[in-house]
Amino acid sequence: MKKRLLQSLVVVLVVFNVVVGVRVYQAVGAQEKDDAGYANIAVFARAMQLIRQDYVDEKKVTYEELTHSAMRGMLGNLDPHSQFMEPKDFKGMQDDTNSRFGGLGIVVAQRDGNIVIVTPMEDSPGFKAGLLPNDQIVKINGQSTDKMDQSEAINQLRGDPGQKVTLTILRPVTKEIKDFTITRENIKVASVKDAKLLSADLGGDFKVGYARITQFNVPTAEELGKKLDDLQAKGMQAFILDLRYNPGGLLNSAVDVCGQFLPPKTLVVSTEGRVASQSRQYRTADTVKPRPRFPLAILINGGSASGSEIVAGALKDLNRAILIGETTFGKGSVQSVIQLQDGSAMRLTTAKYYTPSHTVIHEHGVAPTIRATLTPDQERLLMMQRRDEAGIDPDHKELANFRDTQLERAVDALKGVMIYADKTGGPKKASAN
Repeated sequence: MKKRLLQSLVVVLVVFNVVVGVRVYQAVGAQEKDDAGYANIAVFARAMQLIRQDYVDEKKVTYEELTHSAMRGMLGNLDPHSQFMEPKDFKGMQDDTNSRFGGLGIVVAQRDGNIVIVTPMEDSPGFKAGLLPNDQIVKINGQSTDKMDQSEAINQLRGDPGQKVTLTILRPVTKEIKDFTITRENIKVASVKDAKLLSADLGGDFKVGYARITQFNVPTAEELGKKLDDLQAKGMQAFILDLRYNPGGLLNSAVDVCGQFLPPKTLVVSTEGRVASQSRQYRTADTVKPRPRFPLAILINGGSASGSEIVAGALKDLNRAILIGETTFGKGSVQSVIQLQDGSAMRLTTAKYYTPSHTVIHEHGVAPTIRATLTPDQERLLMMQRRDEAGIDPDHKELANFRDTQLERAVDALKGVMIYADKTGGPKKASAN
């Protein structure tokens, strides 16, 4: 009798505290004006009381267990990027932020209930092992991913450097299921790669520069600037920036990369949320190195996410670049980490990114100016080509006849721009930014 009385008292206190909190919140100007919240909170409190009272396994019904389970469900139902973190998970996230973490170097997402590889980062263990975009992770160390959410899968993939992890992969194109045993490493990826003037076979009479950014790190914009200086010194007339399979990285780095092609103080991206503090604008630096306004093309695909989408969306909106390829991934939201009283935390989506024309990126992606697709086999060969260039598992025979048709389409588009400028008497190199 005393136990039931105590349970009822706890429920009453929970409901009372929530109701008081809601009334205080309303008093300072909250928009919620109906009383539906009270009734639903009462339903939740009643359900918790019944579970604690009648559920067969008493060890599973502590207030902490039930509250944390409810939080996981609440946040997991909002979007793939919001999540609840137990105290130990929150501490682990802080450790990752303050130091390099061990992992496989693969970016994953949840699609139709499957854990799917969006892209393996170049030079990472996953990239070297031969993992491909769109591979489905069926098992991690023998444990099925059927009931795993994205955050749980990421936690399983991360670990101490030097440890091995076995992934069971389903490759949708071939229907092949294969195990990959990969050793975790500290992930550190070079961000600007393969900067060069394209061969005459591609560029023809024009000197077309090329470079790809694998992800946006602190030194990325500076590295890209040096590569552009070198290419300009060699007489570059147009430039292709390859952002395919680039999962993003640091926001400020993406903004600084835009500063290599735009005037000072140009709006690149903005964020907006329900709370005024989430509304911000990000612009290029007050002073940027002036460059000729050479024709610019950007290669994008479904593996281009976050920072890549910010760069592509801004340069497209501002008529500074043409985009070639496929619509990007559509990850354009801001997550705020909010610590709770018991040491746990919420990662909550609080704002969305908008391009300069106020187009939302999240769940829509950035559409190309000129659509050009690769077949699954061409994508496989492109990744193989990148491994071959890095000296990993070269197979020159299979690559002998490979054509990167998206790159070819970008070159053709830039040639058209330059030929038109010549025909109309326009300058080959327009004024600097």
